[in-house]
Amino acid sequence: MKTAGTSNDQAPPEGRITLHDHGHILLIQIDRERKRNSFTPTMLGQLADAYTIYEASPDYRCAVLHSAGDHFCSGLDLAEVELDAQLFPDGLIDPVGLHPPLRRKPMIAAVQGVCFTLGIELMLATDIVVAAESTRFSQLEVKRGTIAFCGATLRMPERAGWGNAMRYLLTGDEFDAKEALRLGFVQDITADGNQLQRALELAERVAHQAPLAVTAMRQSAQTAVIHGVDACVRELPSLLSRLTDSEDFKEGVRSFVEHRKGQFVGR
Repeated sequence: MKTAGTSNDQAPPEGRITLHDHGHILLIQIDRERKRNSFTPTMLGQLADAYTIYEASPDYRCAVLHSAGDHFCSGLDLAEVELDAQLFPDGLIDPVGLHPPLRRKPMIAAVQGVCFTLGIELMLATDIVVAAESTRFSQLEVKRGTIAFCGATLRMPERAGWGNAMRYLLTGDEFDAKEALRLGFVQDITADGNQLQRALELAERVAHQAPLAVTAMRQSAQTAVIHGVDACVRELPSLLSRLTDSEDFKEGVRSFVEHRKGQFVGR
């Protein structure tokens, strides 16, 4: 895995995940352009490493997941990956958000070109998705005699409703960015080539907010989705108490009174 400031040398045959600093934002790039960014075991491990680095670093307040080249991700490289094997290593953040430890901090995806199978599941596991207008989507596991097992069967019905999800899960048919927007799978569509810039703009807006409040807001919404409304309501007082004791809350009040933007430190 490479870090900020690396050269644009060609990725190795097994692909790689690269990391680049952008202030308080971490750019996580999928890089196996010659194979439409299909994932190998090496890339799966490196992606979990990248998410874990992001989660552990107090300097990063938001991350953007994106890909090199014309395509976001064509899925798993079935010639390289064992479908009955655990995709991501134990003890690291799970990029598809199914097994602990889970990511707490916000992440935005920028997608383009082909976004199939694991590509859809990776983007649905982020918080906000920006798609280039010509992006093509397909959850096509049924055409290969298998099942989507990285979150599509959970998140597609959650976002789109049962019938809309089954329309594509049971047929494997392709759909376009406008349909993905209608179904709630993506939140913004841009002209081709502008998706990363738009994702960065959104990430910068997130990163400017109070970090403790951002993670608490995300936690509260996630609790409601996973555990239900009652659990979310029970959790609210403790979340609120923790935030009102923070330096950032005091700065937020001062900035409101003084009619300026807050300068938050994450404490």
